[in-house]
Amino acid sequence: MSAAFLLLAVFLFRSGLWAQGNGNPPTFPPDSVVNSANGSPTSLTPNVLASLYGSNLAFSTNTASASDSGGGLPTILAGVRVVVGGIFAPLLYVSPTQVNFIVPASLLPGQTNIYLLRDFIITPTSQIMLLDAAPALFVDNSIIAAQHADGSLISPTAPAHPSEVIVVYGTGLGRTDPTQVDGSVARSAAPIILLDQLQVLLDGQTVPVENILYAGITPGFAGLYQINLRLPDHLGATPELRIALGDQMSQGALRLQVDTAGP
Repeated sequence: MSAAFLLLAVFLFRSGLWAQGNGNPPTFPPDSVVNSANGSPTSLTPNVLASLYGSNLAFSTNTASASDSGGGLPTILAGVRVVVGGIFAPLLYVSPTQVNFIVPASLLPGQTNIYLLRDFIITPTSQIMLLDAAPALFVDNSIIAAQHADGSLISPTAPAHPSEVIVVYGTGLGRTDPTQVDGSVARSAAPIILLDQLQVLLDGQTVPVENILYAGITPGFAGLYQINLRLPDHLGATPELRIALGDQMSQGALRLQVDTAGP
């Protein structure tokens, strides 16, 4: 099992406990649809990993498998569907209080309708705003989700080092080439369209563009993006790392575990 899968499982599925729903209708507040990485309702984009929080959303807890729909992600899980912009969204996880899904990649930026169906009961329609890109990084206790080139996780006991190539994981980096297909799991690399606007900042200093070796979809996943980054030769210990695309920037105060003493 890959480190990337373990990271995604931790960040998307950790809050769900099995619970039996009641007969009340499903509901969710308008601002409860958020980017799964940073929890913000203002960081939603096409093909972003998103979470929806509410009440009575499902009668049980269920996690999707790509085999549920012939190799892609299902659009119905435990009797639940999420409709975004008139399109059934691919689902990753449902529970009575939380649904994780992917905003359809085929949608365009702008204001979009969203509602949830539980069996034959429909929630009121809410509005969300989709941006072209809104990068967000996955974290755990303020530590950025990243791994060494060999696939092992970067952690306080296994930090990165200057000049090392690392992989950083996030979502919301926007359209790719080739375009992602709704519900399909990516089988090959697909760089982001806005690569020329991408900046990586370490302690507020922009990393040279040649240090960004790849930025795009993570093969084997849907909605998950990665940045392959060669760390500078000289940097401070445990620097703040942020990603910027145009005027949108990932959340602050997130630290990359780096040991400047050398491997």
